[in-house]
Amino acid sequence: MRESGSIAVWILFRSRCYYEFHPLPFPLNVEPANPVKHPLFQEIPRPTFSEAMESCPKLEIENFKSLLKEENLYLTTEAGEQGRLPVLILSMKGSEERRPAIVFLHSTHKNKEWLRPLLESYASRGYVAIAIDSRYHGERASNLTTYRDALVSSWKNSDTMPFIFDTVWDLIKLADYLTQREDIDPTRIGITGESLGGMHAWFGAAVDTRYSVVVPIIGVQGFCWAIDHDKWQGRVDSIKPLFEEARKDLGKSAIDKEVVEKVWNRIAPGLASCFDSPYTVPAIAPRPLLIVTGAEDPRCPLAGLEVPKSRAIKAYGEAHSLDKFKLVAEPGVGHRMTSFMVKEASDWFDKYLKQQAA
Repeated sequence: MRESGSIAVWILFRSRCYYEFHPLPFPLNVEPANPVKHPLFQEIPRPTFSEAMESCPKLEIENFKSLLKEENLYLTTEAGEQGRLPVLILSMKGSEERRPAIVFLHSTHKNKEWLRPLLESYASRGYVAIAIDSRYHGERASNLTTYRDALVSSWKNSDTMPFIFDTVWDLIKLADYLTQREDIDPTRIGITGESLGGMHAWFGAAVDTRYSVVVPIIGVQGFCWAIDHDKWQGRVDSIKPLFEEARKDLGKSAIDKEVVEKVWNRIAPGLASCFDSPYTVPAIAPRPLLIVTGAEDPRCPLAGLEVPKSRAIKAYGEAHSLDKFKLVAEPGVGHRMTSFMVKEASDWFDKYLKQQAA
């Protein structure tokens, strides 16, 4: 279980699962879509405001709303209902130059529309800002339990990989599309996300080098470390119905480390072994990588990042790029994105996406 593995193996694994059901290559179709007037949140009460996102640096532009270009579209990433990827893109009108782009990924139970304050802020500063609905979220959900039901189905039937891996597949296909756009510099595409979105950003960058600057926020963790050190409770509690269902199926009176390990192995093979952070974080080198977390985060314990951090430092050192790796743990902060984290991410993207040659 603890052996290292190649990132390419994961891509081949996911591709093999895909082509078992779809033996012919699936075309990346692009369809126009309408703005979502009432986005679905799978949580009650519905969130209405994020101080952290609203704090993102934004240029004051007269008549900003009239100068903002909004695109809503669907990409086809594979067959089936969940293979229809909803995409929201914001940019400023008028520029004919290729611009840097950033993909933003939402947290559990939210949607791409939730990220609009970040998209507008980055668009005002000259970026093409992109958000998607992760699998079983937003337009890819039909009710308040869609994501939970998909997780339980994955445990019982091994039919999908709703926790991280299927959305990472979408990110690979999204990169296919973004690198073909005439308004985007294909060498300057960043990726970031919060919580579940931070995990998606981390794994998406690990398997696809077209994401050239990477900022996972409160998402990077050591899955195997948490099992070995009995620190898995915070992560498990975030999707508790899945683990309760597994506990019952395994005849256990309580969720324990055996249940946790079996769930990860079933719904996301390799997550707690060859694709865990000690292997996938260093794989991002030498591309600029900023990991931002809370020093007291129970879902992403800081101690679980010691090994991936040391291996990343080694990898970036060998690539003569130590300045391109940074891990920031905000003191006294648990599992939440803060204004400090948003500013750190903004500065990182400005430093490494805007300074690259087009």
